[in-house]
Amino acid sequence: MYLITVAGNLGIMLLIVTDTHLHSPMYFFLSNLAFIDLWYSSGITPKMLVDLVTVEKSISYIGCACQMYFFVAFGSTECFLLAAMAFDRYAAICNPLLYLKNMTRMKCLQLLSGSYVAGFLHSLIQTCCTFRLSFCGSHHIRHFFCDIPPLLKLSCSDTTVNELILSIFASSVTVTSIIVIVISYVFILHAVFRSNSSKGRHKAFSTCGSHFICVILYYSTGIFMYVSPSSVHSLEQDKIVSVVYTLVIPMLNPLIYSLRNREMKLALKRTKAFNVCRKTSIISP
Repeated sequence: MYLITVAGNLGIMLLIVTDTHLHSPMYFFLSNLAFIDLWYSSGITPKMLVDLVTVEKSISYIGCACQMYFFVAFGSTECFLLAAMAFDRYAAICNPLLYLKNMTRMKCLQLLSGSYVAGFLHSLIQTCCTFRLSFCGSHHIRHFFCDIPPLLKLSCSDTTVNELILSIFASSVTVTSIIVIVISYVFILHAVFRSNSSKGRHKAFSTCGSHFICVILYYSTGIFMYVSPSSVHSLEQDKIVSVVYTLVIPMLNPLIYSLRNREMKLALKRTKAFNVCRKTSIISP
């Protein structure tokens, strides 16, 4: 699964960079989503794979803090990036004639940099709040990586403030981005159903369908883990859900976008055709 994740996300980034037909705001955001998914999974999976084949499964205090920081940072950034992608689809479908004027390179960079700043700042707050606690009892983390809920259960300090901070900030990240996504899709659906062109409707559903599937998968697991009360789920359930959003979703995202997106399929065909032509020109006398 990790090899598929690495190959799929690297493949999407390389395809978008090398194919000039994909140099548009939509694929700019998609290439960054692939970049985030790659590092999001890479912060967890290699260490987990090592632990599967070693007897002593340990991580240093600094290593645990770094793992949690980058995991929360890339996870939060992806939330904001999915919202930016929904806004991009709104601009493309609801105002197609002004799309390139509204979604300039500067606007795309602003949305992307804002997503990274907000995501990494949120992670800094959560990491500092978590590692100010005392861990004076058992050092056995009942999880396969350093996540916030199992570390709070491990602490011998009062974690009431931490749980409140986790709930408030996690809710702020998810609710803010979900509001942007929902409003964008309300306008998109309104514009699509008003359209008289069946071809236009099909293209709109094709480009938005992949994004919407990724949104549903990502936010449903995130809300279950960090927004819903901890009393409604156990650590064993948390482990199963964590596997979904750290391993399964980063692997599925490239497959969903490449298999459901017509332009990505055409780009793959152009790449294959180019390679065939190149080999033929080399072999021919």
